[in-house]
Amino acid sequence: MNNTKVNQAYEVAIFAGGCFWCMVSPFDILDGIKEVKSGYIGGHKENPTYKDVKSQTSGHYEAVKIVYDPSVISYDKLLQAFWRQVDPTDEGGQFQDRGESYRTAIFYTTEEQKQKAQASKKQMDESKRFADPIVTPILEATTFYDAEEYHQDFYKKSPIEYKEDRKISGRDEFIKKYWGEEYYDIYD
Repeated sequence: MNNTKVNQAYEVAIFAGGCFWCMVSPFDILDGIKEVKSGYIGGHKENPTYKDVKSQTSGHYEAVKIVYDPSVISYDKLLQAFWRQVDPTDEGGQFQDRGESYRTAIFYTTEEQKQKAQASKKQMDESKRFADPIVTPILEATTFYDAEEYHQDFYKKSPIEYKEDRKISGRDEFIKKYWGEEYYDIYD
């Protein structure tokens, strides 16, 4: 079962950027987004659970599947939003979350997405925004498994826990250091 296809009017983008709790809200607030799901992709176990993924034995990434209307928001803009959420130079996880399930990746669902992701990664690397090279891989999307219901829209369901987790993660400090006010350009 491959659930990377949706209504023909919409398209799907899949990004891994560490803890999926922190990857939902930055996309959810963009115009043209129909749905953002937390889930698992890229591993070897069918129907993984959070426990399987967190144990770092299933090979999956924590990721978000974004259903969007390409007549309202482009894949290029989603890529810009993705790069602003992550440390693309870190192979060992993201911020306080360490291990293979917290690595970054762009999962493409079409050849056009692959080409755009590769161009975007090259541009990011050549910008020298980061001293170290960009290590975020661009991978073909495999089956995306929705995470358990309590993980969906976590920032809305458990705002206090979400804010605390995000605060101690170091993500926001990193974003401020490397993006500053430019971070908000995509939200205009």
